[in-house]
Amino acid sequence: MAVSHGFQSFILDLLGPLEPVARRMFGGVGLFHNGVMFGLLAGDTLHFRVSGATVERYKSAGSEPFTYMRGDRRMSIGAYHVVPEGLMDRPEDLLEWAREAIVAAGAVQRARNGLARHKSGGETPSIGARRPSARRRQGRLQ
Repeated sequence: MAVSHGFQSFILDLLGPLEPVARRMFGGVGLFHNGVMFGLLAGDTLHFRVSGATVERYKSAGSEPFTYMRGDRRMSIGAYHVVPEGLMDRPEDLLEWAREAIVAAGAVQRARNGLARHKSGGETPSIGARRPSARRRQGRLQ
């Protein structure tokens, strides 16, 4: 799934106003915005992160989830969908879809960060919730 230098440059030019950062990974290229991966280049195909609110838009445009081969099995990652080819000819629309992908990726990252804090014993994800003191948790109110 190598990405050609020409295709990568083309996509980075189209997405230039968003200032994406490209990072090579697993033979493809991840597209990042403020440290969050919102896009993926694989085999000279652009994929964007989808959410529950945007996935139907991709499907109705004929988009498929990102797939790759693991041995003789085809694997699918539904969080990323192929960007409809027609969008490459409409830069403003492409930027709109990219912004939606950034929002979707950011929401996932925030949810993961909240869950990580909760699991590590830090702040709970619920606002205003108080954790019982250690003595109360152990049943030793003194």
